Amino acid sequence: MASALFLFSLCGCDLIDYHPYDTRVKGRTDINAKEIVRIESACAGKDTIRFAFMGDTQRWYDQTEDFVKEINKRSDIDFVIHGGDISDFGMTKEFEWVDNIMKKLSVPYVALIGNHDVIGNGIQVYLKMYGDENFSFIAGRNRFVCLNTNSLEFDYSHPVPDFNYIKSQINDTTSAYDRTIVAMHVQPYGEQFDNNVAEPFQYYLKMMKGLDFCIHAHIHRLHEEDIFGDGVMYYACASMKTRSYMVFTLYPDAYAYEVVSY
Repeated sequence: MASALFLFSLCGCDLIDYHPYDTRVKGRTDINAKEIVRIESACAGKDTIRFAFMGDTQRWYDQTEDFVKEINKRSDIDFVIHGGDISDFGMTKEFEWVDNIMKKLSVPYVALIGNHDVIGNGIQVYLKMYGDENFSFIAGRNRFVCLNTNSLEFDYSHPVPDFNYIKSQINDTTSAYDRTIVAMHVQPYGEQFDNNVAEPFQYYLKMMKGLDFCIHAHIHRLHEEDIFGDGVMYYACASMKTRSYMVFTLYPDAYAYEVVSY
């Protein structure tokens, strides 16, 4: 009898399935930091940078797989930015499923945190898999500042947006760059944004060196708007459900963008 129980315990361990909100990550970790090394190395010294912007993969895995195939057919994309809502329910498996698709890209990618990525224990999973909720990198002469703007999900108990982090980017005088692009998941005056600080948020963004434009996801549709009427455009990508993404080309003194459907 004891032998039978022992054999069952050996076989049974493979049948264990952890709770959906368990935060043990089986896949890659610290993805953004590792991918940023690749981006900065590949883009060093380049005058023109071209990147793809997409977001809200959530449960649209087939569409995301097709997106990766489309990018891999191209030879002109330097990197990809995922605008957040990697997951739908903040579950570890969702994050891992999406990265298993995205890591097949022929170019590096980084991912912002979205409001759905905070649900349950999603914030812990994001921090393990992707790293800090606020981060920045330089591609050529362009600085990308990527911010957590999902205030509502933190019930205002967490500094979102983190003005100390934003100020640190303003005060950085050691990095060599000419323009700044700010990326976020939720735009100012969105329902998840702390709109008590929308105007101070924009005030500080405009203090960043060469602020050119902002990009965001979240609304699941293409949109462009000068939200504050101050000349700073905010561009929104659609969700993966729509089978589209945006491509931005950064020239030394200008930029252009296009929407690509697949």
